[in-house]
Amino acid sequence: MNDDQQNSIIEKIANIMLHDGLSPDEQDVSKLQKYKNQVRKEHNLGDEEAMKIVYETMLYRKLKNSDSGDVLDKGNEFGAGFS
Repeated sequence: MNDDQQNSIIEKIANIMLHDGLSPDEQDVSKLQKYKNQVRKEHNLGDEEAMKIVYETMLYRKLKNSDSGDVLDKGNEFGAGFS
């Protein structure tokens, strides 16, 4: 999977989470299971890679909702890098 594909999946899942009213701070793995299963099924990924995308989506949502002007700069504060 290339970066554009991964970013597209993250954007799609982020929109679904927003529509579902899921908090960007959600930590309950059982609530995130729905999104992991969707990523796994639609993109033929393993459990670990699908969950990684779900966590990246959560981070993306958190950063997108922050008051910082630049998501990439804010990501450095979390020790996160976007590919």
